Amino acid sequence: MRATLLYAADDVRVEDVADPEIRHSTDAVVRIVLSCVCGSDLWPYKSAPPTDSPRHMGHEFLGVVEETGADVRTLRPGDLVVAPFVYSDNTCAYCREGLQTSCVHGGSWGVDGVDGGQGQAARVPYADGTLVALPVGEDSGLLPDLLTLSDILCTGYHAARTAGVRRGDSVAVVGDGAVGLAAVISARLLGAEQIVLMGRHTARTDLGRDFGATDVVAERGEEGIARVKELTGGEGSRKVLECVGLEDAIRQSFGIVRDGGTISRVGAPQFTDVPFGFGDFLRNITLTGGVAPARAYIEELMPHILDGSIRPGRVFDRTVGLEDIADGYRAMNDREALKVLVRP
Repeated sequence: MRATLLYAADDVRVEDVADPEIRHSTDAVVRIVLSCVCGSDLWPYKSAPPTDSPRHMGHEFLGVVEETGADVRTLRPGDLVVAPFVYSDNTCAYCREGLQTSCVHGGSWGVDGVDGGQGQAARVPYADGTLVALPVGEDSGLLPDLLTLSDILCTGYHAARTAGVRRGDSVAVVGDGAVGLAAVISARLLGAEQIVLMGRHTARTDLGRDFGATDVVAERGEEGIARVKELTGGEGSRKVLECVGLEDAIRQSFGIVRDGGTISRVGAPQFTDVPFGFGDFLRNITLTGGVAPARAYIEELMPHILDGSIRPGRVFDRTVGLEDIADGYRAMNDREALKVLVRP
């Protein structure tokens, strides 16, 4: 089959790799129908050193079950399924707590002999625990929306949930990327009364308004902090959802959060030291967040897509074929595209 491999920074290739096959009785083989490029894929795309052992790329996909191992009980060939961005058995102690990202048997796509999601097919370990069946056909117009359940919608929702967003809240979202826009959707779902989106890309923030943002702040630094405080009666937002992962974003979050408020960080961090000093300690700020256990949220969020109340697939503003995926990476890296859909 054909699959996406990363050889070095700016060097993404589509090459022939071994076809997936059942290795364990709990595996399934899935023919991929849709996948996409994630913002977190861009970090290795920008920085990976050259290698002769390229990384298999992609962790967001949905597709059709082609084959199952002897111990797979809940799926059968022909089922349309979505895969969370990590696989898990969904039975261990962590999984039962809704923390599938810490599954004792789980792991990441594209490493340790597991296929990536940006290819024609993938072997899925622990298929019963990982995959979620979709109640639509392969030709459904909802597939781009349902694909967001693999990562970005659940990540934005994790930000809102861990921040404790509830009805009537004032929420600020830092970052107008796909996860930030998903956080806007999620804050609205949870009943936030005011949602301030901090971003300066007009096409994205306009989409954010469609998703439920009540205000947009394009300014950054002290000007951005002052503007958010102006919009929140001088106090700042009770809940801040940091969806970027850069140090400037977390500093902005501390600047705009209300005393006694909560910051939830779900942007993949590209720094190590969090600027949480004594002054912020005295303000009784809570810092939470982390990697989203997407598997825990898929069945909760899916009905909102199926009934049309949310359309998160609108974040996909460019579609490429698998053979042209390098152009998709380039377009996202150059900010020519928000999020690229890939059709194998």
